[in-house]
Amino acid sequence: MKNWPVYDILKEAARRWPHNPAIHDEYGSISFRQLLDETEELGVQLRELGIREGMGLGMMASNSRHFIMGLFAGVGCGAAVMPMSPLLKKPEIDSILHDAQLHAVIDDQTGTQPLETAEALIPMKQGTFRFAFSGIDESVRFAPFVEQPAFIRFTSGTTGKSKGVVVSHRSVIERIEAANKGLHLDSNSTVVWVLPMAYHFMVSIVLYVKYGAAIAIAKDFLARNIIDITNQYKGTLLYASPLQIKLLASDTTNEQLPTLKNVISTSAGISLDVCLAFKKRFGLDVSQAYGIIEIGLPILNYTKSAEHPEAVGYAVEGYSVDILDDNYQPLPAGEVGHLGIKGPGMFDAYLLPPVLRNEVLKNGYFLTADYASKTADGLIKVEGRSKSVINVSGLKVFPEEVEAVLETIPEVKQARISSSPHPLTGQLIEAELVLHEGKTVDIEEVLTYCKKRLSAFKAPQRIRIVGSLPMTGSGKLQRH
Repeated sequence: MKNWPVYDILKEAARRWPHNPAIHDEYGSISFRQLLDETEELGVQLRELGIREGMGLGMMASNSRHFIMGLFAGVGCGAAVMPMSPLLKKPEIDSILHDAQLHAVIDDQTGTQPLETAEALIPMKQGTFRFAFSGIDESVRFAPFVEQPAFIRFTSGTTGKSKGVVVSHRSVIERIEAANKGLHLDSNSTVVWVLPMAYHFMVSIVLYVKYGAAIAIAKDFLARNIIDITNQYKGTLLYASPLQIKLLASDTTNEQLPTLKNVISTSAGISLDVCLAFKKRFGLDVSQAYGIIEIGLPILNYTKSAEHPEAVGYAVEGYSVDILDDNYQPLPAGEVGHLGIKGPGMFDAYLLPPVLRNEVLKNGYFLTADYASKTADGLIKVEGRSKSVINVSGLKVFPEEVEAVLETIPEVKQARISSSPHPLTGQLIEAELVLHEGKTVDIEEVLTYCKKRLSAFKAPQRIRIVGSLPMTGSGKLQRH
């Protein structure tokens, strides 16, 4: 059998720590040996159904052992795996399958059925995977321009107008080895998991397995459940979004988290007030981390989280992080410019259209689309996020995707999506609609229309009818 380095991570973990707990979830606890055994059984079933090298496999599952098994089983068959959120609606799934040209999809039946028919049901010890081919001929290789592609993820969480990020087995190994130089996880670590696995898995889930860390999966992100699971399984690291940290900081009980050593906030900027409130409640500093799907985890603020919780941190060993001018040259300390990163484990290519990594880099740097500053000793602070992206509860919303859905309504001529501050979710999605002359719409019906076609966090909560929208000189929609 051909060697697949990412799958070998699980095999090695089962060899080194066979009896150590790998996962604690709603079904109980399983060891690394048990995790490997069940994953191999799933892999056998997938190979018998026809999954092999050169294929693209969608894998939709909730936060559970099944997500992790599906992830490893797919790459163990030689397929490139695209994790898909069970919160996706049918139009979003259809868009993914159309653009990514995946050969097949498996899902744990906790979300919308991805394809209309299912060729097989694959029983697991708990639950069942559903399997279906998409109709793409197996002679059409997935991402043939990348050697041993392991994973693909679209940067927006669905396709929309974004580019699929393809990461090879080699790049996955490079990036998780680099990331752990900052995280320092080992077989004595227990990570409390509350983020959506479909959007956070390479320098988290795969990394934890490689270094023997147990994963304690919270059934939801309510403060009470996070506290309970942390104390039940003696969690040492909490990896969460600003929303979840804010909810914990607002907890009114007196229960503490005595085994917790580190708290990492990721996926969006976190306010200083939330960091201070969390420290007051639990006596723990919040460390920001800068993760990006094209690179991994190149920046982490473990060392200055007490003094500067607003900073995303220092470059992890092996990475060069610089603030660049418009010619992609490093700026002096204190200047604000483009955030550029060099280092191991970079993505191999974009899928749509096919573009290799070296064609994307500028002067060797990957440009993140964020503006940042850096102190003389290397501490990095993000000064402004990409203007078009909206963060809702730590999840990214691309306005173009929501606008495209609104503009499928016959009465709507043009749509613009923006946001306003919200005390709980961070930002609230708002829509402005220009209607065709003489047409009217019912606002509640439009809201329902969006909720049926978009994940809940993407659907607008407020809609205004306007006479026109401002345009730039080049004819593009002008954003706030």
